[in-house]
Amino acid sequence: MGMHHWAEGPSKPSAQLPAQPSRLARKERFVLPSLLKARAIRPGDRIAIVAPAGPIDEGRLRAGQRLITEMGFEPVFRPDVLASSGYLAGEDDRRAAELTQWVADPEVGAIWCARGGYGSSRVLRRLNPVQFREARKPLVGYSDITTLLLWQRRQAGLMGIHGPMFDLAAQSTTEAAEALARALRGIEPRPPTWMGRGLCGGQAVGRLIGGSLSLSVASLGTPWEIQTRGAIMMLEDVTEPPYRIDRMLDQLRSAGKFEQVAGIGLGGMTDCVDSRYPDRDVEAVLVDFFRPLGVPVVLDLPFGHGDQNRAWPYGGRASIHGDRGELNLLESAVSTR
Repeated sequence: MGMHHWAEGPSKPSAQLPAQPSRLARKERFVLPSLLKARAIRPGDRIAIVAPAGPIDEGRLRAGQRLITEMGFEPVFRPDVLASSGYLAGEDDRRAAELTQWVADPEVGAIWCARGGYGSSRVLRRLNPVQFREARKPLVGYSDITTLLLWQRRQAGLMGIHGPMFDLAAQSTTEAAEALARALRGIEPRPPTWMGRGLCGGQAVGRLIGGSLSLSVASLGTPWEIQTRGAIMMLEDVTEPPYRIDRMLDQLRSAGKFEQVAGIGLGGMTDCVDSRYPDRDVEAVLVDFFRPLGVPVVLDLPFGHGDQNRAWPYGGRASIHGDRGELNLLESAVSTR
């Protein structure tokens, strides 16, 4: 399917941008679709449950249904949502058709991915970015869904919500569920402030991008390649030993993805350990890569595969304050207009 482009909309420049971009950084001067927010949903609206990557079991599906109902919405799903083909939730055609159906359905307000795993990238060539852009439905997920969020941002010019999937039901975290409901409705009473731990000082403003470190790296060389110029790069991962974190960060660095980044926000690096090399843990790797950048860096932000996985607007503007260890979400992923 061909690529569809619109003129890039205006965005606030970051104070961190160097005056003379390097050759690698200049590669990112391309035309992006103008950025649109999804439409906010209202209490009682339908949320479609989808499985674009790994298979889900009936217990997780039922827990997700209950969660959506408790949040004040109506869950809907296809009869084949529990399909399984090994490590995939059914064949590629099924998963693509599921997304396409709910994007096109005028009775559905939002789309919530039930789980990650692997497989989102396999359906992208079967999706129509114009359809996603015109529908303007909030899309929620993380982990492998990073790929779908990157594709939607790059190809459709549409913001999404990087947030919990049905693991939220198992965690029984009412605070995270309420925060996600507010994000879907666009009713945050004030811009949320997240507290982490400052690694590098300074302040910057930029649009949030990233998600899973593994999937951000996997996007390199694809039509949905992560674009970081002037952005606050949000990264998390799970069960990757420090040497693999090192390798992935080195690949991003070699691809020029840190050269004009405005700031770095790091979520959970959950179970990213290797007992063979206790003197070089994951934090040592993060310090090694990010301290020389000269941009604000905040660790331990509440998102990712850990106990806290708060929703953030994928493509939304935020400010980062390295000295205070703070990230401020400046806009919602949805519009109430």
